[in-house]
Amino acid sequence: MALNPYFEPAPNGDTAFTISPPRIKFGRGALRELGYDAKALGMSRVALFTDAQVATLAPMAIAKAALSEAGIDAVIYDEVEVEPTDRSFKAATAFALDGGFDGYISVGGGSVMDTCKAANLYATHPVDDFLAYVNAPIGGALAAPGPIKPHIACPTTFGTASECTAMSIFDLLEMEVKTGIANPVLKPDLGIIDPDTLATLPSEIVAANAFDVFSHAIESYTALPYTKREPVSDPTKRPVSQGANPMSDLNCLEAIRLIGVNLVDAVKAPTPDHFEALAFSGMLAGIGFGNAGCHMPHAMSYAVAGLVRDYEPKGWQSNHPMVPHGISVIVNAPAVFRRTGPACPERHLAAAEAMGADISGAAPENAGDILAERVADLMRETDMPNGNSGVGYSEDDLDALTERTHAQQRLVKLAPMAVDKAMIKEMFRDSLRYW
Repeated sequence: MALNPYFEPAPNGDTAFTISPPRIKFGRGALRELGYDAKALGMSRVALFTDAQVATLAPMAIAKAALSEAGIDAVIYDEVEVEPTDRSFKAATAFALDGGFDGYISVGGGSVMDTCKAANLYATHPVDDFLAYVNAPIGGALAAPGPIKPHIACPTTFGTASECTAMSIFDLLEMEVKTGIANPVLKPDLGIIDPDTLATLPSEIVAANAFDVFSHAIESYTALPYTKREPVSDPTKRPVSQGANPMSDLNCLEAIRLIGVNLVDAVKAPTPDHFEALAFSGMLAGIGFGNAGCHMPHAMSYAVAGLVRDYEPKGWQSNHPMVPHGISVIVNAPAVFRRTGPACPERHLAAAEAMGADISGAAPENAGDILAERVADLMRETDMPNGNSGVGYSEDDLDALTERTHAQQRLVKLAPMAVDKAMIKEMFRDSLRYW
């Protein structure tokens, strides 16, 4: 008998999953130990990645002091774009190629960590075609020919959990779509999660990060089970995103519970205890989706972010329109849950309960609606945009959004039910407004 009925063996399905946990240091003040950790990894001359805003904040001052005290030469790259693009990845790679670095350190949010990962990969193993490493079908999904330089990721947000994953996400400008690179060598050698670094976050960013954590966790928890994914011809090369599995379940349910308990108060009246809980939830969800993978809310988010016209979010310092990742994900989520609920109602109900919904007497056929309504209520309470209309989209955009989402087959195929273009379009239509 399977560990859980959701993982019952399926005809022609895979029979195993791989656990590749990240190496993490967690705790208040942990960033002050960065110099010791860099020396332990053999670093002497490092590329220190950040963005223009984080460069002026306390976490960067702490990181620089720790490296200096350890006698490590750190060259700062602070030109990372928030919501990075292929253009900014290429600029960062040029910096990395010229520096003669033996290690990389990133201090910032997901954009900083993802840019650092990509620069490390492209500088260590250069390719003629930028798309060679990019996920199929947009790119060639080329496996790295060997390891890359050591990387210590030091997040100053908690939503992306890039310190836990082997993924790097960016906007491909020519195609107006968000895509990424999923490659085992991208997982940082160490993630230093210091909850104290979250104290400078505006409330809008706290909310967006929290919803990103929740979406990572619920998408992994409701993803196609690994037993129903087609096995690979070489069992040593299972994909980074393998589908829901017993290990990811443990992480994801607790991450959802922590978000449900802490979300509203952390946005409205945050304390250090809230930041510790949120940082821990982000780590748990990162470990979960780092081996299970996400599905439709994230697939749709890439189109929402890639086609943005004039939306400029409060709380972010950017000089161009953008839909921040946590927002681009959560504006789709309730519409998705209404559709995926019938595929695994017990999981949608468990997630709804973990988020604080009363599920007593709930019928399985209502599971998706119950979860969707709970999420929409929390979105409204924390001033998130009212669906995709709140970030500038209308009925006129449904076809373009659908086409770009359908191209994200790495994510679409992990949905717990078959999803075609017609269903994607209906989910986008349902996502335009929730209240």
